[in-house]
Amino acid sequence: MAPNATQRPLTHKPSLGPTPAQLTAIKCVLFLLALLPFARIAWLTANGVPVEPVEFVTHGTGDWALYLLCATLAVTPLRRFTGWNWLLRLRRMLGLFAFFYAAMHFLTFLWADHGFDLGAMWKDVLKRPFITVGFICFVLLVPLAATSTRAMARRLGRRWAQLHRLIYVIAPLAILHYWWMKAGKHNFEQPIVWGMAVAVLLGLRVYWSWDRTRSLPSPGSVRS
Repeated sequence: MAPNATQRPLTHKPSLGPTPAQLTAIKCVLFLLALLPFARIAWLTANGVPVEPVEFVTHGTGDWALYLLCATLAVTPLRRFTGWNWLLRLRRMLGLFAFFYAAMHFLTFLWADHGFDLGAMWKDVLKRPFITVGFICFVLLVPLAATSTRAMARRLGRRWAQLHRLIYVIAPLAILHYWWMKAGKHNFEQPIVWGMAVAVLLGLRVYWSWDRTRSLPSPGSVRS
């Protein structure tokens, strides 16, 4: 059935988003919320609440590095589904906090487990696969954090976007690291949940990329 000629097509009103002042307030709240887990870990450790402080700090910082990595990956799908383009303004902060917790996770491993002995740490990295994968994740995060500024994005140009696609490698490796770490205690519930979350977030990107490629006209269909 042909549509009524007098009927106007439905259109979505563009999302105006928050004002600059509101966006600043949102960033401040997000900053404080992202620091709360670290403050809690530090307070409990300083007051001797955890039974095994080193394990508590290691697991806590590692968990939050993964959570914030997933939050960073979730920004683009949320923006596409809601039309809230201003969400992209929060992605850098989330990514830097993911790196911050990953750095604390690695520092705890280097300090508490090996007393800053780089040789002993390196032997441990090579010996245990789950530590090897975790170390690779951290190393790959370093250039992303180092080039997160707008100045670096302008300087690198297209290479910046190519470099930051490393997050699509880091996320599955982080899940593998998490899985192997929990496998020692046969606790797979959380790795499965977060693994599914990462699979969905990356799967959406694969679908959108495929859909965009499919919608492009083939070279043979273009007429001169």
